[in-house]
Amino acid sequence: MQVGVVTLFPELVDGALEHGVIGRARSQGQLELTLVNPRDFATDRHRTVDDRPFGGGPGMVMTPAPLSAAITSCKGVMPDAPVVYLSPQGRPFDQAMARRFQAHGSLMLVAGRYEGIDERVITRWVDEEVSLGDFVLSGGEFAALALIDAVTRLEPGVLGDPLSAEEDSFGVDGLLDCPHYTRPEVFDDQKVPGVLLSGDHKAIARWRRQQSLARTRDRRPDLLESADLTKEDKSFLTSLGPSAQ
Repeated sequence: MQVGVVTLFPELVDGALEHGVIGRARSQGQLELTLVNPRDFATDRHRTVDDRPFGGGPGMVMTPAPLSAAITSCKGVMPDAPVVYLSPQGRPFDQAMARRFQAHGSLMLVAGRYEGIDERVITRWVDEEVSLGDFVLSGGEFAALALIDAVTRLEPGVLGDPLSAEEDSFGVDGLLDCPHYTRPEVFDDQKVPGVLLSGDHKAIARWRRQQSLARTRDRRPDLLESADLTKEDKSFLTSLGPSAQ
C-alpha cells in the first residue's frame, strides 16, 4: 500500500507510524509512506505557508502555492493516488471507505491546519473530503493517522491472522464485534462464559454471532439495516424483543 501525506508536521506522522502493527508493515514493505512538507516549497525566507483570510475573520488559512506544489511533488511519486483532504466538512470515514482505499493500492492524504486550506486547492486537486466525525481537530495529521491505520491493516499479511480484519467490528457482515475474554477464568468475581470453555466450536461460533447481533442491536441498531443477516440471525433478533433504545 502506497500512502502519501502532505503535512506541516511530517515528524508527527512518521513517529506515530513506527510502532505496532503498522510499524511492522512499514519495515516489511507492506506500507510505503511518503511525507511531503509544504514549507519545503515556500519561496520566502520565513517559509510562510499561511495568511489571513480575505474578508476578515479569525485564524489563518493555508496558502495555495506551497500546498499545491507539495501535492504536485507527491503526485510524482504516486500519480494514480486519489487525493483526500481531511476535513470536518467531509464525508464520515467508515470501514467500507477503508476497504475501497486499500483496494485502490495508493492514497494521498492532505492534512490541513489553522482554519483550513485555500478553497482553490480543493477545487484543483482534491478528489474527496473525509471526516472522522462531527468534531474539530487541531490538524489533519491525527485523522490521517487513523485512516492509514484502518487502511493498512486490511493489506494481506499485515495482521497475524487473515480472519482478524473480517471478524472485527464493521467486518464483512457489517456488525459490531462480540465480547472477548482471556485468562484468568475468574476476575473480580466475574466468570468467563461457560460456552467459551466448552471446546464446542459450533456452539462458540453461535454464541459469538448472537452476542454480536445483540450488541449491534443495543448499541448501533442502524447497522442492522444494511447488515448481511441470515434467517437464523433475524429469528434470534426477534426473540430478543424490543430494543432498549
